[in-house]
Amino acid sequence: MERDWRCDIPEQRLVWAQATTEALKIIEGKWKTIIICQLFAAKGPLRFSGLERRIEGINQKMLIQQLKQLEQDGIVTRTVYPEVPPRVEYALTELGEALGPSMAALIDWALLRRETLGLDHA
Repeated sequence: MERDWRCDIPEQRLVWAQATTEALKIIEGKWKTIIICQLFAAKGPLRFSGLERRIEGINQKMLIQQLKQLEQDGIVTRTVYPEVPPRVEYALTELGEALGPSMAALIDWALLRRETLGLDHA
């Protein structure tokens, strides 16, 4: 969607700022972006244990908490299968999938920033 950033309507600029703040609050934090990226990379649902293995340094409590928040925000869906033991899978919702272009743009911007400032981060 194209934006006329030179918009002469102060109220519109405020709406854009508020929308950006709202979006960033939903994905803020170390773990949520990593979870989202892992679900994108999987190209399909992942079991809890699979997600846990893919995310170095996260503990179960934090993963559960972050997944619950992402589920409440409509980014991730949780499916419980009636098996013994229960199988639980997580996947991006349609709204979560729609984050793809934004996440790609953030990655590109971060890499450009590193290059521009001469930062050496892995």
